[in-house]
Amino acid sequence: MPHLKRTAAGVLGGFAGVVGLSVVAGVLITATVTPAIALSGYAATSAVDSFNNMPGALDIDPLMLPTEMYRKDSAGNDVMLAQFYDQNRIPVTFDQVNPIMYDAILSSEDKNFYTHGGVDLVGTLGALVGNASSGSNRGGSSITQQYVKNVRQQNCERTAGSDLDKVKACYDTTTVSKGTEGYQRKLQEMRYAIQLEKKYTKDEILLGYLNIAHFGGTTYGIGAAAQRYFSVDAANLSIAQAATIAGMVQAPNTYRIDKPEGSVQLKSGEMVNSAADGYKLTLDRRHYVLGRMLDDGKITQAEYDEADASPITPAVTERKQGCQEAVGAEFFCEYVRSVLLTDPAFGKDDDARASNLRRGGMKIYTTIDPDLQQTALNAISIVPATVNYMDLGSSGVQVEVGTGRVLSMVQNRPYSATGEVPGTTPVNYNVREKNGGSIGHPAGSTYKVFSLLNWLQQGKSVNQVINGRVGVKNVQTCDGATQKVFADNSGKPNHIGNFENNSGYSGTIYNFTRDSLNSGFLAMAEQIPVCSTNEVAGQMGVTWGDGTPLTQVPSWSTSPANAPYNVLGSSAVAPVDMAAAYAAVAGNGMLCAPRAIDKALDADGNDITPPPSCEQKLSPDVAATAAYTLVGVMSGTGVGARIGDGVPVFGKTGIHQYEQTWMDGASTKVATVVWVGNANAVNGVNAKLNDHRENGWQLSRIRNAIWPKMQGAANAKFGGDNFPPPSKDLTKQILTDLPSVIGMSIDQATTTLQGAGFGVTVGDPVDGVESAGTVIQQDPGAGKVAGGTTVTIRPSNGQGITLPGGLGSDPDAAVQQLRQAGFGQVDKQCTASDTGPDRAAVTGTNPPAGTVVNANTPITVQYQAKNCGRP
Repeated sequence: MPHLKRTAAGVLGGFAGVVGLSVVAGVLITATVTPAIALSGYAATSAVDSFNNMPGALDIDPLMLPTEMYRKDSAGNDVMLAQFYDQNRIPVTFDQVNPIMYDAILSSEDKNFYTHGGVDLVGTLGALVGNASSGSNRGGSSITQQYVKNVRQQNCERTAGSDLDKVKACYDTTTVSKGTEGYQRKLQEMRYAIQLEKKYTKDEILLGYLNIAHFGGTTYGIGAAAQRYFSVDAANLSIAQAATIAGMVQAPNTYRIDKPEGSVQLKSGEMVNSAADGYKLTLDRRHYVLGRMLDDGKITQAEYDEADASPITPAVTERKQGCQEAVGAEFFCEYVRSVLLTDPAFGKDDDARASNLRRGGMKIYTTIDPDLQQTALNAISIVPATVNYMDLGSSGVQVEVGTGRVLSMVQNRPYSATGEVPGTTPVNYNVREKNGGSIGHPAGSTYKVFSLLNWLQQGKSVNQVINGRVGVKNVQTCDGATQKVFADNSGKPNHIGNFENNSGYSGTIYNFTRDSLNSGFLAMAEQIPVCSTNEVAGQMGVTWGDGTPLTQVPSWSTSPANAPYNVLGSSAVAPVDMAAAYAAVAGNGMLCAPRAIDKALDADGNDITPPPSCEQKLSPDVAATAAYTLVGVMSGTGVGARIGDGVPVFGKTGIHQYEQTWMDGASTKVATVVWVGNANAVNGVNAKLNDHRENGWQLSRIRNAIWPKMQGAANAKFGGDNFPPPSKDLTKQILTDLPSVIGMSIDQATTTLQGAGFGVTVGDPVDGVESAGTVIQQDPGAGKVAGGTTVTIRPSNGQGITLPGGLGSDPDAAVQQLRQAGFGQVDKQCTASDTGPDRAAVTGTNPPAGTVVNANTPITVQYQAKNCGRP
């Protein structure tokens, strides 16, 4: 502990705290201040009044401290992810500082610290006299006064936020030493200092000063200074090191020793105080400090000689900051940083949040899972960071079902804060623009989940059969309006086709989803408006990547709002939003906004964690039935992404114009979304994924090399349960009115039946009197049948003749009459009967009269007689 011997100056300073501040003002003004102020037109009495009227209580705001961001390692320990600061500061307690550091700072700055009452009057008077008479700029301030100055400057800078002009004004205001303002500042510091000593102990003030003081560049506080310049804790500083650091406080940016090229540039351009000159300016200052320590008896002559003879040998430790330090999770780090800068939980406005991030000393504990993140990094690496044929991007994100916790976030292209390094990007492909992302990526058929949800929310069954064949679809847009959409596989502009030119079919919504049938989903849009599907997507937390609601048009887009093709995924969205939506389906309809922070503490340890944001957006029946339907995808278009570990999963594939490919899906525990695509496709670059292969995979299918690994890792760690059974009401078979097509042409009948959602099979022509091609048979017949039933229709061949009746009783005459009518194969058949007529009598024909038959159909005239052998 430094010596506690009181001196005359100390007695006077302590006396000031007892006798009264006006006495101090009087002494100063009478001795030195009044002559100087008088030259500027001030009277001594007004100066005394000014002193007495100055504020006496100084609020000491919390130190500006770095914000630290943490993640878990595989063992469950919290490890540093990244940190952010304006002032590199490591606060220390009194016992964490080597006493020699206290000796060095007191000997060089305020040897009477432990004996004065806050103001060293002898030193202050000397400084004021010197400043007034010679215009010099001597400090003369006690440690307490210097502490006051630093506190006032930091308090001011805290309110200045990121405005550099305001920050500079804070420095100018709190350090001005000349003229009237200089005297006013010095008097105010004195008044604060005297009051401060009444509130805090000497040790508290000394420690406060060492924790707040500037030591060059962004280094503040003794803890950071010891680490920065010598790579040691403050407790382990040597005499020479302590003297070097103590000497810096007078001119921190001059005496700093972390710039081997030199810290001061002369007018000639020469750099001095460099490694080349042995940091001469700092060395001279250290020599002064060591001499003061020797004079004060803080060190022995031998200690002085050894320390003074030693060269200055920096061992600089770079306390790196920013998300580039979050190796392997840089983009996730940027996502967390964006939350800290936008969430009201971390400040009332943008300036407050920016200040808290870099000065607030928060501790942020994030949600990232180390095992899932590493697996995702390995999986995404199959997509090259750069190729020469497109701006190839790829991303993967995983969200915990029921909480929204973001468990992994990766992409193929390495991170850099500016993107100036070739092959890197600052853009996070997983998130919205406001969170450091792009304007999003067209979702392709993964967007069809919202048509499915909309269909179910309307109370419609996934087993309802509708006409999903290619053709013109009258899609509902908004407010009852419709728009014709040509789903014809023609490849013409604005015409829509199915994958591999599938002609479509009449089928169930379950099968449309399994097969990702575009024409089927457009048929659904004939019954549920496009705008309502976009509204459902909005209710599920999905917007355009720039935050624009999906029912509106972003400023950069030329597509009309609620265009029919929107239901097929033309809107550019953020993968993390899609992950949250799919997690809601897996979580019984509970939508949880993505969150990256498990716990947040302010500098005082108070919990400032934003609460989870979860809301029931789907009924459990709708969610369960949607999950049931999406499970079917894994045996359809999603078969290439099957995992085979026994954990139930569902999914949905998506390809948008072969420029984007997606795989979205989930277990009951974790949702995973993978995107691969042309990052500039929205802006017109149109290289196609199916034209290129990388690492053995066609790019349009490379999602199947990524998603199973990511979801499989989640299954292995978190498990997964069976999805709830679907709703009976939402899976029931729907009976539909089957119209009669008898009398129609084959084409007319086919169009009519398919338009009503039925399949059609045209059977062989049958004999009919109607003109050839006219439908004369339908099976099943008109009435209530299951939707989508296949109906067999048979047309007339035009060769039918109606078998006449009224042939008389004579068999031979009847035969002759039929032959004359055009029947070429006519025969007779007799039936003997004891009760029959004596002469043969015609009883009918086979086929019977009235039957339509072909002219070549064999016809038998039937007659009866007692004796068939008798003519």
